[in-house]
Amino acid sequence: MTYQNLMKDADVRGIEVYEVTFRGKLKGLYQDKIIWLDKSLSVMEKHCILAEEIGHYETTTGDILDQTDIRNRKQELKARQWAYQRIIPLPAIVQAYHSGAKDRYEIAEFLNVTEEFLQVAVDRYKDQFGLLSTIDNYIVYLDPLRGVKVHL
Repeated sequence: MTYQNLMKDADVRGIEVYEVTFRGKLKGLYQDKIIWLDKSLSVMEKHCILAEEIGHYETTTGDILDQTDIRNRKQELKARQWAYQRIIPLPAIVQAYHSGAKDRYEIAEFLNVTEEFLQVAVDRYKDQFGLLSTIDNYIVYLDPLRGVKVHL
């Protein structure tokens, strides 16, 4: 999925997306069907942040900016998990491998995400599935990240 496709997803949901200049560490923000993205980010970074902010639309309720509250941290995690599943589903890792991507950098580039975002998504998948998962005729090794075709 590309950044442009994700922008279309936002539009279908009735979410407006604006690029602005943020001060400090903030990269994106969602509130009342509006997403603001820091315009200084790369397209890959915007892709990752946009997915997470749409995840907030899909999974979060209320103001969760206070991350000292455990309930808010749980909602933040739900939004991130939604983003991982939306733009880095396990079948997409298989597609990356099938296209010739062999390492994290190449897989992240194929998926149009940052290596950091890919790594956090893979870590989350390891928590869910363990060190490997099977999809169709592939085994996806999550540590180290690679896919292997299996003839069954």
